Amino acid sequence: MRSSTRNILIGSALSTGAALAINSYRLKKSSPDILPDVDHKRSLKVDKMESVDANKDPEEKGLTQLDSTYRSEWQANGFPQTHLDMEELEELKKQQH
Repeated sequence: MRSSTRNILIGSALSTGAALAINSYRLKKSSPDILPDVDHKRSLKVDKMESVDANKDPEEKGLTQLDSTYRSEWQANGFPQTHLDMEELEELKKQQH
């Protein structure tokens, strides 16, 4: 390969690389700012706020909204609600074996 052809190829590659770098820098600068994640802040508030159903359902009294959500999931999936329920289930397992 002649040196002039080689110089043209190297020059083309360098100019293409420089053009791509400048373009990506401009795009990065002009992209809109990303808003901070507020879901984490909301979840902290939900963990402190009283359950919405606390005045309707006596079992919801003293629960936070997050606990109320977990309680709903536990009921839907059939998990025991209290330590007493867990102990009763363990006794039933012992009796069955």
